[in-house]
Amino acid sequence: MTATADEFDLGGLRLSVGEGRRTELGVRIGSLVLGGERYTAEPERVPVKLEVSRMTGSGYALRLLFQATLEGSCMRCLKRASPKVEVEAREVDRPGGGEELQSPYVNGEKLDLAAWAHDAFALAAPVKVLCREDCAGLCPVCAADLNDLDPARPEHHHEPALDPRWAKLRELKLE
Repeated sequence: MTATADEFDLGGLRLSVGEGRRTELGVRIGSLVLGGERYTAEPERVPVKLEVSRMTGSGYALRLLFQATLEGSCMRCLKRASPKVEVEAREVDRPGGGEELQSPYVNGEKLDLAAWAHDAFALAAPVKVLCREDCAGLCPVCAADLNDLDPARPEHHHEPALDPRWAKLRELKLE
């Protein structure tokens, strides 16, 4: 069983320069809001692999690996969607090395693992959350689920709406 941690003590590893460690932890990712819809990561506590290396001078090189399922509504047909999301994220924290070498998730010797995992999950999430790759969505006229229709028998159709600006011309009787 993996230990659970939303915050990780990097100093507790007591790493010497050039030394590294791998550990497995359970982290709560939390929910995401994509396109106005709320999505959750499953399982509630996602097992993650954390690799920590002590850099020359001071600071850490960090790598985070995990896989979770994004649970919510399909953005096309509104049925349940649950795509798997694989995350591989890297961070470098080297105090005094400039802004690009300071991780927003490391404060002193403490790593905010939950915030890092949440942000990495959000960045790795698909742009469109779909129930399946070829989801046809809903009909824009009557909201019928186009996935349930038989493609061999195209019985679903609508008459094109007439442009009301031409209504008076339709009243003309030309002989």
